[in-house]
Amino acid sequence: MEEEFAELFTDEVKQALQDALKDMKNPVDVYVFINSLDEHCHYCDVTKRFLEFMGDAAPKKEGKSLLQVHVVDKANQNDLQVFKEFNIERVPTVAFVKGYIRWTGAPLGEEIRALVETAVRLSLNESGLSQETIDAIKEKLNGFVKIETVVTPSCPYCPYAALMAHMVAYEACKAGKCNVLSDVIEAYENQDIAEKYQVMSVPSVAINGSVEFIGVPTEENFIASILEKQNQKA
Repeated sequence: MEEEFAELFTDEVKQALQDALKDMKNPVDVYVFINSLDEHCHYCDVTKRFLEFMGDAAPKKEGKSLLQVHVVDKANQNDLQVFKEFNIERVPTVAFVKGYIRWTGAPLGEEIRALVETAVRLSLNESGLSQETIDAIKEKLNGFVKIETVVTPSCPYCPYAALMAHMVAYEACKAGKCNVLSDVIEAYENQDIAEKYQVMSVPSVAINGSVEFIGVPTEENFIASILEKQNQKA
């Protein structure tokens, strides 16, 4: 395990993370859900270690990292309540914003870019979405939406789809609704979900259980589809 992922923990990667995270202004909490007793969870340990590595690389304020990493272990009886609160069923899962923004599976490879950018945007309180999209979320998005973005670590376009979905969920929470759950699903670790959606290429984006986009959608088409597919019941 140590040797297999050694390339993630080099000085060069740490420097790149420091550069990418340097614009963080406010603290951000990230939760890493693992099960240290599950021998089949091949990515639990590396996900935990990488998020802690990322926390070390983030800017410090009064001696504390602006990326506060919380490890939640299913093997620890006291942590089970947090699994329940965040509605986490699979490990590893990495979650922000009360679990409305999450990666199911290790956010490694190309997904590191989306992970870093999500942390920075949350820290700056800026989604990067257009004002038209933000207004549509505030005024027209009143039902529940679950966005599942199926990705692989080697897909260079997937982080763009992941980030857009995450930022829609973020703006919904900023509007006081938290009615969008954005789940980025690593296909190899969650083959049952990839098979359910008959994923042949990534990113594949499902909205409320129906694949709506293969490839990265435009922001305009994405929000239009979300508004069309929203459910009135969570």
